[in-house]
This record gives sequence, C-alpha cells and structure tokens, in this order.
Amino acid sequence: MQFETGTGRQKQIYLNSLYGRKNLLPLNFFDLEDLCRKSLPKKYFNYIYTGAGNNQGVKNNTDAFQNYEIIPRWCKGVKDVDLSVKLGKQTFPFPVMFAPVGVLELAHKNADAELAKASLASHIPMIVSSQSSIPMETCSKILDNQAWWFQLYFSQSRELTESFVKRAENNGASAIVLTLDTVMLGWRNLDLESCYLPFLEGKGIAQYTSDPCFQKMLAPFELEIPSSGKPSWGHLYKLLRTYPGNFFENIRTRNPMKAVQLFVKIFSRPELNWADVRWLRERTKIPLYLKGILREEDAKQALACGCDGIIVSNHGGRQINHNRASLHCLSGIRRIVPENFPVLFDSGIRSGTDIFIALALGASAVLIGRPYVYALHLKGMAGVCELAANYISELKITMGLTGCAAIDQIAAASLVSEKYR
Repeated sequence: MQFETGTGRQKQIYLNSLYGRKNLLPLNFFDLEDLCRKSLPKKYFNYIYTGAGNNQGVKNNTDAFQNYEIIPRWCKGVKDVDLSVKLGKQTFPFPVMFAPVGVLELAHKNADAELAKASLASHIPMIVSSQSSIPMETCSKILDNQAWWFQLYFSQSRELTESFVKRAENNGASAIVLTLDTVMLGWRNLDLESCYLPFLEGKGIAQYTSDPCFQKMLAPFELEIPSSGKPSWGHLYKLLRTYPGNFFENIRTRNPMKAVQLFVKIFSRPELNWADVRWLRERTKIPLYLKGILREEDAKQALACGCDGIIVSNHGGRQINHNRASLHCLSGIRRIVPENFPVLFDSGIRSGTDIFIALALGASAVLIGRPYVYALHLKGMAGVCELAANYISELKITMGLTGCAAIDQIAAASLVSEKYR
C-alpha cells in the first residue's frame, strides 16, 4: 500500500476525484465518530466512546486544544520536512504511534491482527495491549521487523506480570509500557447503564488465555457459582464461542467460565506503588515507559525508578470524570525532565494540527487512540492507513507553513500561545 504524506497526499485526494474515487473516511473526526455510532451495536460503540462519569474528562481533552493558537513564521525557506523522531535509542519515521486499545474485536472481526497489518503498511508502531483480542505472538508475526511496544497492566500475580513481560521480550517488543492509571476500572455511566463489560464474554483476554502462567493458575482454580444464580444461557453461549479451543471440550472443562472469573480476580493491582515499578524495572532489559503521568512529582519518581520515558495521559478521559486535560499537564512535565528524555503524549488527538500543538508543547511523539479504532471499524487496515496518512499530512503541511523543517524545531520556535504555558 502506497503511503503518501504531506502535499503528495493532498494531490492524491484531488486527483482521485478525476477517476471517481472518494475518500474512505470523513476527514473530520466527529463525522467519523457519528458514522460509527450508527454502524456499531450500541453497547459496543458506548464501550469505545465512553469516558468516566458524564464524559467531562473526554471533553476536557478535546477542548484543551482549542485554547492554543499557532503563530507562523514566514520566509524560512522550508522545502523538505523531516518527520523522523528519536525516542531513546529507537528512531521512527513519524512522531506518531497507535495507542494500546483493548478489545478491538468490538470494532473489527480481525481486531489487533488488522491493526498490525496497518502498522506494517504505514510504518507507524503499534503498542499491543494487555487486553488484546489477539495474542501478542500473532501480532508479532504479522509485524515482521516493524517495531512494536507492549502495554502492561500490573496484575495481582507478579508471576503473570513477569510472564507477560518475558513473552513480549521474546517476541521482539522494543519497549514495555506500564499503565499506571487503571488499578481499577473508572466509573463509566454508559457501560454501567447497559450492564456491559466485554471481558465477561471472554473478549479482550487473549493475552491471558494464551499465557502459560495463566493456564497454570487456571487448572486448580475453583469456579465460583454466585448465590444469585447461574449466568444466562445467552451469555454462556457468547463466552463459549469467544473462548479458544473446542466448543464441547470447553463445556466439559468449564475453562471459559473459570478463565473469566480468574481474570476478574487478578486483572488489576489497586495497591500499585513505586516499589512495584522498581521491581518491574529490574525484570526487563528493554526500555520501560510509564503511561498515565500527569503530575510533575510523578515524572520525577519515574526518573528516580530508572524508567526510559513517560506518556502524559489521562487514559482518554476513561478513568476519572473531570480529569484535567492531559495537554495542560504536558509543558510543565517537559520542563522538569532532561532535554532528550522521551515524553510522549496521549488523550485527545483528533487531527494533524492537534499533533503539531502537542509537539509544540514539548511532546516527543503522540499516541492516537479512538480515531484509529473508528477507522478500523469502518474500513479495516485501509481505513487506519488513510486516517494516519491524513493526520501526518496535515502535520507535515502545518510544519512547512510555520517554518519548521524538523520535529525538534517546533517546540524551539515558540509557535503556540496559551495562558497555561
């Protein structure tokens, strides 16, 4: 697949119209979201769309970008724009990554495997989620030599946590991303109103069911039957269809039901602390990034624990209602870490201009989340590649128009003016 960016992509769109070829996706994020709202089953869409509470945190993230203004510089003589970035010892062609998003099977039947194909075609690294619908081994094979990172939730079981890390290392992951902000699920009104949690249907737990340590824990695990009664046959049927292996063997062993209960029991670690982070740092040789940093003192703790980078993120507004926008936390954190220390940004990116603003405020690179999930649902790999090409093209053209020939010139040029800076 040809991956044009910048003015090349712009010309491609215009010339395609001469042959009656239309864009696969709307260029406006909210039009894209509306299409998915109409196309997806309501409970699936709500799970992807929702933030915590009444979604104020999600709104804060997107509204934050409206407070910033770009001040261009002219006559800078920019002909070619270099979009490459260096994060630690790794170099990437674009300052963009696909964020870890769980349960992608809600959006597309091929889930993470389809995203891996898009990652390979676009040369944009994906961060494989602990809550993937496809085991990391499968994604790794599809990605071939394309760089990828693994996102980790710290389990109640340290043995399982370490097993996930070793599997990621053995399959070629070039970094571990520990998510700090999901030690328990946020209070999400839309999911609670529909009483829907995909993990209870066996969705999004492929990393667990494919893990030897989890299987070892599953064998002696006793299935707990609540006093309120048994699950409905409809729910059991969905679970049995989702779970890997022979349908009738799964009925006999009850492993699908046991796996869901075991997952719920050990998924998160509410008592997660900096000692756990230091323990994890000692158990992997590849770079360790911490995702969910919003406070300067936490960024300092990450440095003290020997972490290799941080991701400024509020989990897309999914964990705490009225969470402060991630963007408003970015420049303060950038100022207190070493100059070349990777500070990535996540939560609220909806366009190439948003990427530019985040880079201007000190981000080393950004993560795209919900937009690619919607693109994945509507048009699969091709949709994800088109969305990425559009975002990167808008970024590249904005850089050219503001006199920035390389990523590191954006922040230095003081191109963004806003009261929070």
